[in-house]
Amino acid sequence: MKQRRVVIQVLASLLVTVVFITPTFAGQFCTEQPPPPAALHKGLTLAFKTRAALEESGAQVAVLGRIGADLSAYRLRYSHAGFAWRDHPQGRWLVVHELNQCATAQSRLFDEGLGNFFLDSPLAYEALLVIPSPTVQQKLVAVLASGVPDQLHEPDYSMIAYPWETRYQNSNQWLLETLAAALASDGEISTRTHAQHWLKRHAFTPTRIHLPPLTRLGARLLSANVQFDDHPLSDRLAGTYQVVTVEAVVDYLLQLDPQARQQVVGLEQ
Repeated sequence: MKQRRVVIQVLASLLVTVVFITPTFAGQFCTEQPPPPAALHKGLTLAFKTRAALEESGAQVAVLGRIGADLSAYRLRYSHAGFAWRDHPQGRWLVVHELNQCATAQSRLFDEGLGNFFLDSPLAYEALLVIPSPTVQQKLVAVLASGVPDQLHEPDYSMIAYPWETRYQNSNQWLLETLAAALASDGEISTRTHAQHWLKRHAFTPTRIHLPPLTRLGARLLSANVQFDDHPLSDRLAGTYQVVTVEAVVDYLLQLDPQARQQVVGLEQ
């Protein structure tokens, strides 16, 4: 681990005026090996471009998505998202997000530099930026600066956590529930149950994915970070699961905040 930190920090020191790299890793790399030089270069280059786009936007906070896995079979592009917060107390443009640790059954919240955010062996070097309206940004900043994000975090993790249960949580579900706390009336949401009730009342629509029996069997046997027992029996029998995805969160934000705007930042192939 120390070797990887040194490699990244030496390179990042050359880029410190553009990308802030935190010294703490979020568990993306569950290995002692540093990322390959080509991946390091691409990740930091995308971080450069993303930071430039964020600065140009004039935003205080944005939803930032990445492509960490191939989800094309489910007609999805982005696998993970967090909040990019310009004036984070620990540094400029840090990403606040939930991460599953090394494919275990647990997650934690992390505050990471943009460089780290894109060094998670992504499938494609592309970022999705969603810039809320100024009013929603102010509300998001107030929530992120409070204790609410921690209150809404559930460490027991499932990649396909059911959106209307609090037994497990996936990273995009934490993002959604934190967003709900910002969009709701002040103080209305302080628990996950409050958040989910608010989201139901305000017509959040999860993504429905189909998982064939063999896929479900393999997940049960081999994956500590996939659980099925929080989903309704009828969905399990049908093999169709409701999940909070990046696309579902973005669509919902654009529905409730029509002034929000999207931007894609990527590397030339």
